[in-house]
Amino acid sequence: MAGLKFRVLLDSKDKNETFRDIVIRDNDNFESFYLAILGAYHFGNDQMASFYMSNDQWDKGHEISLFDMALDEDSAQILPSVMRTSMISSYVKEADQKIILVHDFIRMWIFLIELIGIEEQGPEKPKVVLSVGNAPAEDSKKGDDDSIQFETESDLPDDEDEFGFGEFESGYDGFDY
Repeated sequence: MAGLKFRVLLDSKDKNETFRDIVIRDNDNFESFYLAILGAYHFGNDQMASFYMSNDQWDKGHEISLFDMALDEDSAQILPSVMRTSMISSYVKEADQKIILVHDFIRMWIFLIELIGIEEQGPEKPKVVLSVGNAPAEDSKKGDDDSIQFETESDLPDDEDEFGFGEFESGYDGFDY
């Protein structure tokens, strides 16, 4: 089986480029590729993720998700494929094919992946053949939910309760039943 060599660049605000070159057999599935990428960056596999087939402008195309998220089997819309059953060779058709991987939809780790070579023989299992830059800690990136601020009772003015209501008007006698 042929080997596909991909450059997997971690999209980051950091000025230091961080990427891994990974070789994988063309008849392997996207789940194996995903696990190889996580291993190369020392990330855990406890988050949702999706690959998106892309073009030269890095637009998201067809989705290949980690799990089957279909809610309605009779739906007319095109549903995403699943990593475990999607073979790489079925989707990689161009010499410089581009793919986007989004790992952890809260922290939004984005990997830009590009096919950079084809080898006659692929390895038995995915293999990192080049590693440039230090991988950040997976929890080093703040997610969207980290910016949500919740008020605690100690943050409320003295005359308001936890629901934002002030003291009841004087003369309140209780409920009439």
